[in-house]
Amino acid sequence: MLAAGVVGKPNVGKSTFFAAATLANVAIANFPFTTIDANRGVAYVRAPCPHTDLGRPCNPQNSACDGGTRLIPVELIDVAGLVRGAHEGRGRGNQFLDDLRQAAVLIHVVDAAGATDAEGSPVAPGTHDPAEDVAFLEEEVHHWMAGILEKGWERTARLLDQEGRKIEELIHERVAGLGISRGQAMAALREHPPPAKASAWKGDDFMAVAQALQRLGKPILIAANKCDLADREAVERIDEAAGGEVFPTAAEMELALRRADRAGVVRYALGAGSFEVLKAEALSAAQVAGLEKIRAFLGAWGSTGVQRVLEHAVFERLRLIPVYPVEDEGKWTDKDGNVLPHAHLVPEGATARDLAFKVHTDLGEHFIRAIDARARRVVGADHALKAGDVVKIVAGK
Repeated sequence: MLAAGVVGKPNVGKSTFFAAATLANVAIANFPFTTIDANRGVAYVRAPCPHTDLGRPCNPQNSACDGGTRLIPVELIDVAGLVRGAHEGRGRGNQFLDDLRQAAVLIHVVDAAGATDAEGSPVAPGTHDPAEDVAFLEEEVHHWMAGILEKGWERTARLLDQEGRKIEELIHERVAGLGISRGQAMAALREHPPPAKASAWKGDDFMAVAQALQRLGKPILIAANKCDLADREAVERIDEAAGGEVFPTAAEMELALRRADRAGVVRYALGAGSFEVLKAEALSAAQVAGLEKIRAFLGAWGSTGVQRVLEHAVFERLRLIPVYPVEDEGKWTDKDGNVLPHAHLVPEGATARDLAFKVHTDLGEHFIRAIDARARRVVGADHALKAGDVVKIVAGK
């Protein structure tokens, strides 16, 4: 399952963001390092479910469907708070960075209200400039990745030069454990061509390649959290510091709405810009006031932002698309008769053979052909998939 990391300094609302997206029970408190070990949970991204085109209800097995909207699972990893110097082991830096290995994308939660200092300790709102928090996480990740590249390099470089091996092979070997592909390693070296001889590499070369590897292999999005307590100017400063694509979020409001929806007090759909109160008589005056505050926020900002940043990470930054493998191309079912049982996220440009390998290694290795169930036509191994495709894989024994 795709994994996204929820990261940032202590006490900015990371665990609240995580709980709001997953409805997991996590420790949430107003002091640094509440999160000690990484929390893991399942969140969902939305896509149109093909069953509306089929005209029959679906029976999802690895996901869910809500009125024609497919909810596709992704793993969220809420890691320990990061402080400056984490790559040197400060704070819980070593654990934090190790937890990032499995994350394909990082959501950096920033306290837009300026109510936490550089160390993550509570301060009066507005007394810390949140724009200052944008760059430090990238810097820590860059130093961490550069350190992985550089460790023991001198001895390895001599052997590399003697054997005539390609630099990209060594780079990929060193970062493969971070989930970075060979193609991404090669692209990073094209962007920042280092010396041809491995023995001539210097510190700046490792850092330049690490920066490119992070951008290509572990992109970072900014969630300007607690923006219900901040003014738009603060969010704009964060956006300017980040170079755009900052997502205003109010994780506490999202968590309140999702818990109220689960309790049957309100009706609220993921990412919606409104909600409906179902049991007004069960609410206290304080709860009514709280819901009205949330309603006003949604009217001003459009949503709480939690679902928006998560889906932007998956669909825009990682450029993944949902596809649906089936065994019966006519009925769109598996062998047990489940309609559209599985939804898979694959990269844009993925082929029918790529999907076969994702479903099962044997299907990929013995691939013969595929059938586009919508068009009812046979396609080859190199057929490029599109979002919402329903595909039957035909394989030999």
